[in-house]
Amino acid sequence: MKNNIFNPLYREDYIEGYSNGSNPHLKLMEDKSEAYNFGFEQGRADYERMNGKIAYGIPQLIVTNKVLEDFLLAGMLGMDIDSDGYNSFQIDVIQKWYQSGVEKYDPSQSSYLLAVLEENGIELA
Repeated sequence: MKNNIFNPLYREDYIEGYSNGSNPHLKLMEDKSEAYNFGFEQGRADYERMNGKIAYGIPQLIVTNKVLEDFLLAGMLGMDIDSDGYNSFQIDVIQKWYQSGVEKYDPSQSSYLLAVLEENGIELA
């Protein structure tokens, strides 16, 4: 069953482990399956890639892929960002995503997108 993500039981354990590994307040449990442990390690690695090592403390705000995508979009729209509550490690990660968005910034396309969002009742802060 090793690394067989197509096996429903393996996938379920892996996803549970990944989810728990993404939570900095949880620790790896010894009595779990191989799939759970692998998922936990992957989730923890992703968490630490975006937020820094847990050994250095848990930040006030947690950076996730969704948060990074929001900063990328803000850069693409030429919007200012608010980095209050993020630590210096997180700001370095956020800055790379935001800068990537800035490099793709097209004022005419951004105006059109903002108009579409507003038309659909979506407000950007």
